[in-house]
Amino acid sequence: MKAIRAVLLLGGLLMAGWGLWLMRDFRIDQLRSSGLWLVGGIVVHDGILAPIVVLYGLVHARAVPAYARKPVTVGLILWGTITVAVANVLSGEGGKADNHSLLNRPYQTTWLVLTFVLIAAVIADVIRRRPRTNRSKPETERAHST
Repeated sequence: MKAIRAVLLLGGLLMAGWGLWLMRDFRIDQLRSSGLWLVGGIVVHDGILAPIVVLYGLVHARAVPAYARKPVTVGLILWGTITVAVANVLSGEGGKADNHSLLNRPYQTTWLVLTFVLIAAVIADVIRRRPRTNRSKPETERAHST
């Protein structure tokens, strides 16, 4: 395990070094903007996303049956990732009235369709995982009735 950690640490340090090397020619305003994004990412993660995940875990553990927890969690992780990845086009950011080639697709409709497909997949998996109950007569009653 120590070897794996060492390899991961070395890889992380190499990537950080490469990123810093690529920033060597940045102007001061670009460095300031990069720092703002770094701090903003930490604030958004620790101040918004982490509390939401903790709250989700508390509610999820009490409200969702054990057999449904995995598909519901996977579905929400996928939906959240997709939503964050396309948030800029969902908001219409980047579109310009004089350039119709920008944001020229039905992004909101596509996101809604994908959301419903994910919901359907989660429901199907929950149904598949649901414990089966035998609603017929117990075995002892069937043996006596013959």
